[in-house]
Amino acid sequence: MRSGPGEDDPRSFPPEVVVEVKAIACELPSRLGLPLSRLQVPDIRSEVITRGLVAEISGTTVWRWLAEDAIRPWAHRSWIFPRAPDFEPTAARVLDLYAREWQGTPLDRDDYVVCADERTSIQARCRCHPTLPPAASRAMRVEHEYERGGSLAYFVAWDVHRAKLFGRCEPTTGIAPFKRLVAQVMGSEPYASARWVFWVVDNGSSHRGAASGRRLAEDWPRAQLVHTPVHSSWLNQVEIYLSICQRKVLTPNDFADLAAVEQRLLAFERRYERTAEPFEWKFTRADLAVLMKRLAEKDDQPEGRRAEHNT
Repeated sequence: MRSGPGEDDPRSFPPEVVVEVKAIACELPSRLGLPLSRLQVPDIRSEVITRGLVAEISGTTVWRWLAEDAIRPWAHRSWIFPRAPDFEPTAARVLDLYAREWQGTPLDRDDYVVCADERTSIQARCRCHPTLPPAASRAMRVEHEYERGGSLAYFVAWDVHRAKLFGRCEPTTGIAPFKRLVAQVMGSEPYASARWVFWVVDNGSSHRGAASGRRLAEDWPRAQLVHTPVHSSWLNQVEIYLSICQRKVLTPNDFADLAAVEQRLLAFERRYERTAEPFEWKFTRADLAVLMKRLAEKDDQPEGRRAEHNT
């Protein structure tokens, strides 16, 4: 068991102790036999002492060592492993459209790419007491209690290359509301007289499967539906705008009624459009090829190593 005369002194601990502490911090709690979902500094400190690596150590010292390498075991991030069998060709079609190309041919000037999606169940939370504005040494204060004032669905279409927005609020999601969004776009110029309008959508129930593509073509022969891969809505550029709305319009949620929700969403569209520019989309075909190579290398791992990695 190692210890030093002055544990706050960096020279009190050999370098190998620092390395072992960082290694513990980079383990999943289940692999350490701990009934925890993630590690906090006190948990790491306790594990270090239990193992006999040191006689005593402060949480501050452990935190300082982790900070050196920006190790934050208490944080977590959700992600999803691409598992759609047609992920690469389906994603490639979307990326080609962003680069103004379709099936190996450059798009014409009268071809347009529109990304569309909806945000479901946006509530009107009527706070029981008025929100207080920020003041000196005080953040904005929002009452915790609220009454539910109903909910609505927000449908949005984003022209990828023109930075043009179309939005509408509906009582709920579904095929009919999505059709109304399409009509709102396709009934206006330049889309009404375009050669092709490509609609990039995810696999939500309002526009899922081949049937949705047939419905769109029947209603608007110049429109072409293009799905992102399953569980890959991050490839849909309109999600960027919807995340901006979530941060700047809907958080904190404090509305008198649903009419106020709709009014603010549509007013923000007009405000955003005044200075909007196309998003600087950086994930390209080359990045897709690198991703697929990494996934293939992972699949080629020996069975035992792969099982250990996925534990």
